[in-house]
Amino acid sequence: MGGLSEDLSSTTLHLDSDNNQRVYFVPYRWWKDAHDSLTGDADGERGLPFLASPGSSYAGPMKIINNIFNSDLVFNLKREEDSSQNSENGEVGISGRDYALVSGEMWVQALKWHIDSKSSTRNGGSFSVAEDNIADVYPLQLRLSIQREANLLGVRISKKDNVVELFRRACKIFNIESELLRIWDFSGQTISFFSNSNMQRQSDQEVLLELQVYGLSDFIKCKEGKKDELANSILGNSSGTSPAMNGASGTGSSGCFFVNSSVFSGSSREAGSLGLTGLQNLGNTCFMNSALQCLVHTPKLVDYFLGDYDKEINYDNPLGMNGEIALAFGDLLRKLWAPGASPVAPRTFKSKLARFAPQFSGFNQHDSQELLAFLLDGLHEDLNRVKKKPYVEAKDGDGRPDNDIADEYWQNHLARSDSIIVDVCQGQYKSTLVCPVCKKVSTTFDPFMYLSLPLPSTTMRTMTLTVVNTDGSTPTPYTITVPKSGKWEDLIKALSIKCSLREDETLLVAEVYNYRIIRYLEEPADSLSLIRDGDRLVAYRLAKDDEQVPLVVFMHQRIEEQYINGKHSTIPKAFGFPLLAKLPSAFNGSDIQDIYKKLLSPFQVSTQYALEENHTSDIDTIDKTREEENGTNSPSACVIDPLRSEDGVSSPSDADFQFYTTDEKGTIKGSEIEVGESLVGSEKSKRLYVLVSWPEKQIERYDTRLLTSLPEVFKSSFFTKRPQESVSLYKCLEGFLQEEPLGPEDMWFCPSCKKHCQASKKLDLWRLPEILVIHLKRFSYSRFLKNKLETYVDFPVDDLDLSMYVAYKNDQTCTRYVLYAISNHYGSMGGGHYTAFVHQGGDQWYDFDDSHVNPIGLDKIKSSAAYVLFYRRVVA
Repeated sequence: MGGLSEDLSSTTLHLDSDNNQRVYFVPYRWWKDAHDSLTGDADGERGLPFLASPGSSYAGPMKIINNIFNSDLVFNLKREEDSSQNSENGEVGISGRDYALVSGEMWVQALKWHIDSKSSTRNGGSFSVAEDNIADVYPLQLRLSIQREANLLGVRISKKDNVVELFRRACKIFNIESELLRIWDFSGQTISFFSNSNMQRQSDQEVLLELQVYGLSDFIKCKEGKKDELANSILGNSSGTSPAMNGASGTGSSGCFFVNSSVFSGSSREAGSLGLTGLQNLGNTCFMNSALQCLVHTPKLVDYFLGDYDKEINYDNPLGMNGEIALAFGDLLRKLWAPGASPVAPRTFKSKLARFAPQFSGFNQHDSQELLAFLLDGLHEDLNRVKKKPYVEAKDGDGRPDNDIADEYWQNHLARSDSIIVDVCQGQYKSTLVCPVCKKVSTTFDPFMYLSLPLPSTTMRTMTLTVVNTDGSTPTPYTITVPKSGKWEDLIKALSIKCSLREDETLLVAEVYNYRIIRYLEEPADSLSLIRDGDRLVAYRLAKDDEQVPLVVFMHQRIEEQYINGKHSTIPKAFGFPLLAKLPSAFNGSDIQDIYKKLLSPFQVSTQYALEENHTSDIDTIDKTREEENGTNSPSACVIDPLRSEDGVSSPSDADFQFYTTDEKGTIKGSEIEVGESLVGSEKSKRLYVLVSWPEKQIERYDTRLLTSLPEVFKSSFFTKRPQESVSLYKCLEGFLQEEPLGPEDMWFCPSCKKHCQASKKLDLWRLPEILVIHLKRFSYSRFLKNKLETYVDFPVDDLDLSMYVAYKNDQTCTRYVLYAISNHYGSMGGGHYTAFVHQGGDQWYDFDDSHVNPIGLDKIKSSAAYVLFYRRVVA
């Protein structure tokens, strides 16, 4: 895309500036969100990935001196051969350093999708690119050259080709000295560069490409007074021509467009709005950016760190970090709240974090709540006003009122821990333990920094299995819901109801991998946690017999032809999931063939072949009758059998299935099974394994795609969602506070019985903090399963009332809260993407997505991505 027009009188090629041929440079994630939604395929078109690396603008003998005085921005793009490996452990397209090249048509479709999705809360309206729907699109001139020896694409951005403002933007966008930068080409433009014959002839040939840069205006937001100035500098004179480049002139259509962001949000935001500054993604650091944005918008913390907080740094605290975490956080907060700030790269903070918490080093994805817990504790210790902590021994209640005991515990806590974090973020539990033997009651009052609430409704799991019948009917996938901690018998029961299993039938479930059965799931007491989301399960529907009868397991194989070094060869290739049926007590090769053909009947493409066979049979019958009547074999009565050659020799290998004995893996090709041959199954398993070789003619007569299609237990990806479950935040809180027995690993030592026992535990909220942080426990871990819970939690935004859940009743204590920030997690565990929603006065909320900050409607705040909620207490 982007047609090349050669100018043979010059060493520079110019690209046609026609609208349909334009190439747009956009954030990868912006493009992928729209593409995946429009196509419904998150694993579809991937584009060509290129990795940027530093380059040299001059390769002559004066290279070093020339590069010192040359202000051009120069780098190379090299094709990444294995981008799939990079995407498994990383966050491709979400790091903020991944971009995409798309055609004009692709850009228009993606822009339309984003506008429609963001304007759904407002009035509708038709879409037109000619209207004010283009946000900060500006042109950037690049000079490209091919370095064929190294298979590199050289890129040079010159001040001579671009106005100063746009060149400065380019320097920020393409800064590759300290961060990886990838560009994914969906436009096909790079292929045209490498294949251009004129460029192949001249190694110093350059292509002048005009990129339309979109979606990256957060680097520099022009004030209204500068928009016209910049537009005029780009558009040039009143004739609408752009600056000349090597004698070439462009038209006004390639100028710069500026549109108020109210197109997308309903309100505009200028650069320099206090607190509306993004954080650059340094490589899978969105988890850190999300947690930081929530903290730097916590009211009391903002005032504190904008003041003289360094006076309270405790450099002598052995539990602290010598004040380095507090100083790094304070410096970062000030940068984010500075007027006119552009997106901040939190490298210093990241390095300090990696030093004191090595678990967060490197560039792997982490948990924003785990970072938040470490950071709050680290800030507290660095800012602890207590220089020398006294030894405090907890005393038993001895029948004293809870109020007195709680106050004593709290004062003991403050004697050792006193900081802005304690002032703002810490509350107090009442914890009650009861011995099941002597009924001894132990009450303690412990501080808490946040509440980690379970999601009580997420006890179920959705699973998909394919039921295969032996009566010739089509295999059918069924989706069932079973207890997440359930047993295998729970799945069989649910699936039996779903597929209307009769009393005289039974189900045999097997896991299929690489076109063979790797295990049979027959133990009713086995845990369902042994089944992973990516497994593929088949449930064979069989007749229920009083006595065990042998089974036949068919595996399929086709012969593929290959030419290696000009020599013809054939290679067997397995395909499809195995078919299974019960065998009679005595059987032979003919029975095996009949059973297999019956099992294949649902996959037959059409009845045409059967009609042809019947037609041939009818002709044979008629001709035979004529022969009997005439007593002669006339030429007109001769019919050629379609399965025979013209010389009358049978060719079964051309059309018939061939059956061989094999092992349970289908790797051994034993003797061929003859029609009348008597067979026996394996004495050990009572199963006969048969390998069926398919000729090409049979491949054409059956729909092998149906035989190969086998869904996963649950298809999980960044863009897919589990069936929505819903629960109230109050229900989560009730589940957290309800009485429950301690686990075997948390036995309590009873002071009366003098032994460890499995006591019952009850938590109550006693003292509420000014800032209440609520962690929704979406990630679950077990020995066999790691899972993310996609439950939709309905949480209050304007009025969280905890009066019913506070054990200490005090008229002066306010129990009402309002939401001011959310840390969101999208996608599956171990990857995905984090963002933050922050309230900024009135009804206005903002979406902090790494370096991008955009307004968001109040109705978009609640979602199943909400992970950590930040509430502030309402002043009574």
